[in-house]
Amino acid sequence: MADKSLHVMLMYIISHLGLIFFMYPGNIISSTSQGHWLPILVGILIHFIFIFIYMKGLSYFPKKDIIRIYSEVGKGTAILFIVPVFLYFSMILLITVRAYSEIITIVFLSETPLWAIMLLMISISAYIASKGVEVIFRTGLLLAILFLPIIIFIFFTSFQNVDWRYAIPFDANFGFLTKRTYYEGFFAFSGGFLFLGFVQPYLSYKRKHVLWAAAFLIPFFIFSVYVPVLTFGQATSSTTFLPYVVAVDAININWLMFDRVTMFFLLSLISFIMLFLALVSWKAIRILSHYLPSIRPVKLLIALSAAVFFSCFLIPDWKDVEKLFWWNTFLRFYVLVAIPLSIFFFGLRMKGKDSNETV
Repeated sequence: MADKSLHVMLMYIISHLGLIFFMYPGNIISSTSQGHWLPILVGILIHFIFIFIYMKGLSYFPKKDIIRIYSEVGKGTAILFIVPVFLYFSMILLITVRAYSEIITIVFLSETPLWAIMLLMISISAYIASKGVEVIFRTGLLLAILFLPIIIFIFFTSFQNVDWRYAIPFDANFGFLTKRTYYEGFFAFSGGFLFLGFVQPYLSYKRKHVLWAAAFLIPFFIFSVYVPVLTFGQATSSTTFLPYVVAVDAININWLMFDRVTMFFLLSLISFIMLFLALVSWKAIRILSHYLPSIRPVKLLIALSAAVFFSCFLIPDWKDVEKLFWWNTFLRFYVLVAIPLSIFFFGLRMKGKDSNETV
């Protein structure tokens, strides 16, 4: 099996970038009035700890995905862990499609019906997912080549209007731990790493490359929050709907032939989001196909996409989207914590059994 570490790295990066720049800055800014570095670093630390535990546990099961791992442990164990994972994927699809369609409508397609944007996002994502994991990762490589340089360029130019005095005071406290918005912000941390446990039968990768990809994302986590704070100040940035997008919209580049770089920035991120949705759809169908082998995966994918599309109409406005983000918090932390720890525990137990049998 060929080493696909580069593909995995790029998929990891673009999946998270699509989640970082939209709602995460607003969640962190509203969770504390100063010392934003502390809630950001706490999230990053938790992210690294559970990624490492997850990959270490997966290393005990070469060429096995987490569906097979849990199934071999026991039927009850599979239900305990796989069912919440599937529910979480379904919620990710529903929330992401609905939330990002609303964002697209608000930012630059105000005359386009919401249902048309949702249908477009679901259709493209489902089509990519239907082609399989290798096509998803090749598409990720192509999107990274096309759009990652644009994202990085705009990221650095977003410092154009910053006032570093807004970073003071550096004092921080743990009051953000009592804020609901802080936990909603973990959507940017928990949604993108589970694919590592689904691709093992198809792709090989090195753990250190994934950690490098996670390290590459650290400045984006930090400055997606600090750029709007340093540009507008805490008081103003806390009142904006999408703080980082507003900060990007304030960029003025005289030598660029286009008036607004925001359009390129948003289109790049939306392409990342649709690929992320394709990956989540593929993972959800892998679970369904395992337990419903008599039904073709394409039919399951069509049914799941249709269910997500029509469920989006049950969410009337943005306040209900925010409620869903909050209600999904339990599943989010269950997946973030329980899945890596359980995989690691079962891996250690299997290693112990093998050692005893050898003796």
